[in-house]
Amino acid sequence: MKSVYDFVVSPVKNRYNNTKDVDGNELILNTEIFNHQYISREAIVKAVPIIGETNIKVGDTVIVNHNIFRRWHNQYGIEKNSRSYIDKDHYLAQPNQIFLYKKSDWVAQKGYCFVIPIKSTDSLNIEKEKHLVGIAKYTDGTVKQGDLIGFTPNSKYEFIIEGQKMYRLLSNFITIKYEYQGNEEEYNPSWA
Repeated sequence: MKSVYDFVVSPVKNRYNNTKDVDGNELILNTEIFNHQYISREAIVKAVPIIGETNIKVGDTVIVNHNIFRRWHNQYGIEKNSRSYIDKDHYLAQPNQIFLYKKSDWVAQKGYCFVIPIKSTDSLNIEKEKHLVGIAKYTDGTVKQGDLIGFTPNSKYEFIIEGQKMYRLLSNFITIKYEYQGNEEEYNPSWA
C-alpha cells in the first residue's frame, strides 16, 4: 500500500492514549473522542510517498498531528473517522502533519522546533512555567539544541514525548535567543 503524496502510518499502540496502568489495573482517563489531549500522536511509518524526497523511512517512529487518528461526530451525531482513515491500522499523513521522526534520536522536520518549558523564578507569579520561554530540544537547524529561546504568544502546541512535556512551535515563531543566566531549570510536571 503506497500513496502518491502522503505517508501511510499506523498508531504505535492505539488511536487513543487515554488509559494508565495503576498497580496492575487499567485506569481510563477520558472517554470523550473529541478531546485532542488523549489522541495518540506517535505512529510507525508503513509506506513513504511515491513523489517527493524525505529522510523518513519505512519503520521509523514519527510524531504526528492528532487529527490523523481522531474520530468525530458529524452534524447528525453520527461518529466518523478522520479523512486520514484507510482501515483499522492504516492512516494517511501529509508531510506537514509529521513533526518529528526518530532515527537514533528524534529529528525535527523542516519548519518545526520543540522546546522544553522552564520553571518560573518569579515568586509573585502562580504560574509554574516561565511565559513564552523554553530550551530548544529538537530543532530543524533554525536554532541549536540547548538554546534558550523566546517565542510569540499563542504559538505553542503541547506534546508529551518520552515522558517529557514539550511545546511544538513553527520555527518562524521563535523571536529571540537569550543568554543563560544560570538559574534556568527545565520544568517537567509529575503527570507527564
